[in-house]
Amino acid sequence: MARKRRPRPCPPPPAQSGRTYVQIKPSDIAMFRFLLEAEDNLALFTIADRFRGVLLLRYSPHQEREFREFMAGLGKEMDIVFLPDPAVSA
Repeated sequence: MARKRRPRPCPPPPAQSGRTYVQIKPSDIAMFRFLLEAEDNLALFTIADRFRGVLLLRYSPHQEREFREFMAGLGKEMDIVFLPDPAVSA
């Protein structure tokens, strides 16, 4: 009889979320929200500038790979420009 595998322990909670700023066409914001929610809320976003389409995305550092893959796939659907983080640039 095979032994039951022990579940791997969860990593400790991150001290802070990963942050990425992106710019899309303002008319694509609703579609972006729809597609992001379809990915089980992989990230949360705040509209930093609705007239220019600048979004602040927050995600778990433990899911950074999945987040990057999602954004790469989404780049095929709409124009996405990754912006520098103003907190780091200052």
